[in-house]
Amino acid sequence: MAKDRGIVFNIQKFSVNDGPGIRTVVFLKGCPLRCRWCANPESQLVQAEILWDEKKCIGCHHCLNICPQKAVVLKDGKISVNPSKCTGCGKCFRECPGKALKNEGEMKTVKEVMDVVMQDLPFYEESGGGITLSGGEMLAQPEFARSLLLEAKKHGLHTCCETTGFAKQEIFASVIENIDTILFDVKHWNSIIHREGTAVGNELILSNLKYAFEQGKDVLPRIPVIPGFNDFPEDAANLARVIKETGGTRCQLLPFHQFGENKYDQLGREYAYRNVNAYHREDLEEYRQTFIDHGIDAFF
Repeated sequence: MAKDRGIVFNIQKFSVNDGPGIRTVVFLKGCPLRCRWCANPESQLVQAEILWDEKKCIGCHHCLNICPQKAVVLKDGKISVNPSKCTGCGKCFRECPGKALKNEGEMKTVKEVMDVVMQDLPFYEESGGGITLSGGEMLAQPEFARSLLLEAKKHGLHTCCETTGFAKQEIFASVIENIDTILFDVKHWNSIIHREGTAVGNELILSNLKYAFEQGKDVLPRIPVIPGFNDFPEDAANLARVIKETGGTRCQLLPFHQFGENKYDQLGREYAYRNVNAYHREDLEEYRQTFIDHGIDAFF
């Protein structure tokens, strides 16, 4: 990716859950992790992807006939798009009679993104908000992320990110240099289990978490509480220990939800947590109390 342009799959305005104040969240495509519960599977690849909505499909199969790359195929009566063949030309979704195909991911310049972000400057000034980079994972497009953050700082904006922290430390350091608040996901204390759930170990992640604290950044560790993965009392105790060891005193608990389930169907992918019950805050009070008992201020 060039430093002045990157692939964005959403820009969400007036967010109040992604950092302090009112914020505009820029979602960058691409993530090195493959979390089995991922709520945004369309964010994983650093390229445009096509989603198919079966409910809107009229069964004309026009998309199969017009795709110049033959990337659109029919499998067991369902439309599927091969991302390794798709070039993102957009012919299929633009000509779909039922609007059953949707594009996720668009190349944008730093200026195009910042033009949208700066539309709400008065709200940032009033609330202490600003811009948040999310994804996917911003570190999958580090040059573009760094350029966005530099431009935001030129405009005097508060900057925030939501990150897995999975990148070489020199890359991580260069990006967070211009970030004020870091919402840092911590998924498991055990690297072997972490790899089983996300496809990567946690050593680099925890090293970067510690580095962020050492740089004096405002860091909030966030723990997605996932059934059968990290929701046991021993997990809470060990995650509290890890947060302490890396320099933290608090964390946010994110109860597992099913908001992204339908996206797997639209992408033609299997979802490992299908039919698994979501968690609610009241389900995790004992889990939260374990953090508190171990000296970590845990909240939802």
